Amino acid sequence: MGKGQRATQVYKSTEFIEHARDSDGLINGSSDPFKLAPSNSSSLLVDSEKALKANKLASASASVEPAPTTAAAATANYPSPQAERPSELESVPSFILVTTYLSFLMLIVFAHLRDFFGKLLHPEEYVQLREQNGYAPMVSDFESLWTRRLYGRIRDCFNRPITGVAGGHVNLLERVSHDANATFEFTGRVRNVLNLASYNYLGFAQSEGPCADKVEQAMRENGVTQASTRAEAGTTRLLAETEDMVARFVGTEASLIVSMGYATNALNIPALVSRGCLIISDELNHNSLVSGARLSGATIRVFKHNNMQSLEEQLRRSISQGQPRTHRPWKKILVVVEGLYSMEGEFCDLPAIVRLRRRYGFYLFVDEAHSIGALGKRGRGVCDHFNVDPHDVDVLMGTFTKSFGAAGGYIAGSKALINYLRLHSHSAVYAEAMSVPVLAQVSASMRMIMGEDREHALEGQQRLDQLAVNARYFARRLAEMGFMTLGDSGSPVVPLLLFSPAKIPAFSRECLKRKIAVVVVSYPATPIITGRVRFCISASHTREDLDYALENISEIGDLLMIKFHQGKTIETTQTTETKKLE
Repeated sequence: MGKGQRATQVYKSTEFIEHARDSDGLINGSSDPFKLAPSNSSSLLVDSEKALKANKLASASASVEPAPTTAAAATANYPSPQAERPSELESVPSFILVTTYLSFLMLIVFAHLRDFFGKLLHPEEYVQLREQNGYAPMVSDFESLWTRRLYGRIRDCFNRPITGVAGGHVNLLERVSHDANATFEFTGRVRNVLNLASYNYLGFAQSEGPCADKVEQAMRENGVTQASTRAEAGTTRLLAETEDMVARFVGTEASLIVSMGYATNALNIPALVSRGCLIISDELNHNSLVSGARLSGATIRVFKHNNMQSLEEQLRRSISQGQPRTHRPWKKILVVVEGLYSMEGEFCDLPAIVRLRRRYGFYLFVDEAHSIGALGKRGRGVCDHFNVDPHDVDVLMGTFTKSFGAAGGYIAGSKALINYLRLHSHSAVYAEAMSVPVLAQVSASMRMIMGEDREHALEGQQRLDQLAVNARYFARRLAEMGFMTLGDSGSPVVPLLLFSPAKIPAFSRECLKRKIAVVVVSYPATPIITGRVRFCISASHTREDLDYALENISEIGDLLMIKFHQGKTIETTQTTETKKLE
């Protein structure tokens, strides 16, 4: 039995719900796993109350209409992704917010005091932060305060080294520190932990299986790398075929593959806009988008996160007033958003943005780093999720580092756009061409998702469905336990709010004790009061994996007292409403 067959059998041992499918392989009826997922925890509770009230009214009125089907009824209980829902932070107790601010204030004050007395009592430890031989320090003590005194104290929660494949489980190299995390020592032991920290959404990060077999075959036929740029000797038949496949996958005329995901944004945005142009960016856009916008030389304006009213106000003001001082019309207006915001687990309101695009005539750039391959019935990203024509988006960007288990990224759009970027983008002219093993991994995983791999025709769709089911189940169980979660329906990223700076490292360390790997995030990656843990769900997780994680997370929640909805779970609400009806 080959490696590909073994991996297929292992994968099919996970939970998979069979559905009736049409000729295109799509699920028949309204039983779409993405539509059945809850929104954040506050909306789940509100929706449950609304559903109970609706049932009460329905039972009171002797209606003779036939009852809806199970799938339709389940879908009706959850709002559409575009529907307005209460903000999770609106339900946060004031005590939690006040104590969070006070905790950070105390940490910063004590950090400054320690620096002050440290310079007096141990000046040799601060040599690198003082002027030396007439030269100013490279980094001042104030600029490095956060890194040295706050981040440094909890550095054991970040950058944990692993070995092997980061699949549903991962092997973690154990390390210890004897100097408050200034340095680390490896113990030589390896711990196998449940991986809720990787963007391996579809489980293609495998060392064996059909994709690994295709990678091995491609290296035997084409070598490992071209050692050249695209403009010289780096364009190969495999690269050209993969670019055509990416264009077909996302539904555009052409695409350009870049060997680095960050550079896909940072080096291509400056080729699209320049001085005299305007970039209107979502306030929570990724740093690669921010870097690309700054490198372009264009004027940058920001609108409130996913707020279409704020975006329209910026558009109206910018179009009516024109460029600063001269008031000439802008050469171009480019609106930049993300398909799935990885820190919030939220989708951009793409249908509303497309309507604004038709009204105001701007160019639209959508970053699908986290949404491509993970959203939509066919895994085609946020356009597939919202049934939006990809031609209504001028520039579609995505990466292969998440759902495809590879590296690099792509820009997709019209042929005129891609031909222009091939000549003017630094990523195409100066950067190295993508290596053969990575190209083969991208091609094999994408063909599997598209159903073009005859030997594994249904496995790609199975992974998509499994991811949707896992994400829905995990988010719902967290909300039922009383945790405060963020995110939209069907998001493979499930953020759970921790708030207090002391609880951020405590949660990570308690999870590691229970053999669970998680990612905790705090300021400056998030607002200062909304520290969180970000769970990344994968199709490679079994129901037993998720139940194990949920059981231990519930224990940690009780230990750290972070179940802010405790006492008002769905079961409690239903019991109260039932008593009222009786």
